[in-house]
Amino acid sequence: MKPVDFIRPVAGINRPIDKNSGAQGTGFKDAMVQALQTTSDLQKESGRLSKEFQLEKSTASLEQTMLVGVKSNIAFQSTLQVRNRLVQAYTDILNMQV
Repeated sequence: MKPVDFIRPVAGINRPIDKNSGAQGTGFKDAMVQALQTTSDLQKESGRLSKEFQLEKSTASLEQTMLVGVKSNIAFQSTLQVRNRLVQAYTDILNMQV
């Protein structure tokens, strides 16, 4: 099992991108856009549920609020790690001797 397989259910990514599908536009950029959108959606949902719970509205339970908050945090941390790896790869390429 790959490390990414653990993140897929949490981040809402159900299937890996198939390179052999022949569909146009399924590349790294699209995967990153999808991951960033998923992270953004989870953070918005977490904020909405937190606000509802603080206002004591009946639609938000503590368990649901905490679960969405944890999912949001995991998605954000994984996005941050990808960004850090990309920046590190970029600086490594810049520092290469030609």
